[in-house]
Amino acid sequence: MWSAVGAVVGLLLAIVLIIRKFSPVYSLLLGAVVGGLLGGMGLDATVANMISGVKDITPAIVRIIAAGVLSGVLIKTGAAASISQTIIERLGHRHVFLALALSTMLLTAVGVFIDVAVITVAPIAIIIAERMGIPKARLLLAMIGGGKCGNIISPNPNTIIAAENFNAPLSSVMLVNVVPAVIGLILVVYLILPLLPLPKGGQMNSQMNFSSAEKQNLPSFWASISAPLVVIVLLMLRPVAGIAIDPLIALPVGGVVGIIATRRWKSTAESISYGLEKMSVVAVLLVSTGAIAGIVKASSLTDYLISWLGQGESARMLLAPLSGTIMSAATASTTAGATIASASFSEAILAAGVPAIWGAALVNVGATVLDHLPHGSFFHATGGSVEMGIKERLRLIPFESMVGVVLTILSIAMYAIVG
Repeated sequence: MWSAVGAVVGLLLAIVLIIRKFSPVYSLLLGAVVGGLLGGMGLDATVANMISGVKDITPAIVRIIAAGVLSGVLIKTGAAASISQTIIERLGHRHVFLALALSTMLLTAVGVFIDVAVITVAPIAIIIAERMGIPKARLLLAMIGGGKCGNIISPNPNTIIAAENFNAPLSSVMLVNVVPAVIGLILVVYLILPLLPLPKGGQMNSQMNFSSAEKQNLPSFWASISAPLVVIVLLMLRPVAGIAIDPLIALPVGGVVGIIATRRWKSTAESISYGLEKMSVVAVLLVSTGAIAGIVKASSLTDYLISWLGQGESARMLLAPLSGTIMSAATASTTAGATIASASFSEAILAAGVPAIWGAALVNVGATVLDHLPHGSFFHATGGSVEMGIKERLRLIPFESMVGVVLTILSIAMYAIVG
């Protein structure tokens, strides 16, 4: 019992420190140390369990760093902006919410961080808001909802880490959530979005507009989409043809193809540096999440959670999405939440009879339910992208959570049908 109590106290301490604006990396490391010592593990065992947790996720960290090439190329060559502008222009103002949601969904699905995808699409959303008088809260919810749909089918760190910890093929983990993601996108636009109350008045400024020069200098849509298409084809060779190409190879190859297709040779160094910078932040965070995951895994917290859920097959199946939800709430991060949940609970989830592919997919989708809480960077980055105040941004949390819950229910239903 004490090991479970210690793990919970360690997580709570990390949450409090993060809320108090301490470094998330050191907050999680301190939480791991305190959790291990309070749990009666002793200093040597605590350090050993922390290191073991880090070792477990090291292969995924290497793959995530490699993914920085693709992400950097999509952003710095203008490919991401070109893709989003093309979708919005083709769908037109009559389907503006669908266009914004689809844009962020596609950008996230092809490997752009969800917060970066929202920030990329936000300037276009602001132009539309000024022209049509649409409240910025609705525009932001559409972008966030689409981003969450894309995040459960993407080669992003959260999916990579979940697949790695369950020893499941990344392509398969991405593929099984495609139908829930598509249905979820429709529900976001036509069911959840209309539930958001319309605010009284308020106009957005246009300081973040794309300049005409930036629009003219963007690469073509087909050149922009070439990089993610190559990555998807390479990853899909495993389930389709039995040819396994590791994401460590597929993701950088896609980035190289993107540079060639867009002919942005001068952007090569900048793209790689940008991608490495973004992924390095994630990699360092994953070291600390791996450490606290090692403490949680070594504790009896998993046993108590299973005991609380019950011994039935349906109850045990809920362990995957529920663990992802709890850990994303603790860290306010999809990546950190999926890391701790998959590292700590994968053995128990597999023992319950859930296939590795679905275990990773359900943990991943569960991590989208509460990853937007205020003690995380996503909350502030997305609100800042449309110049939204804290109070107004807080009002979106229930609706963002609703998106995550809907995606989780859809994924569980898909598993019940075909899993």
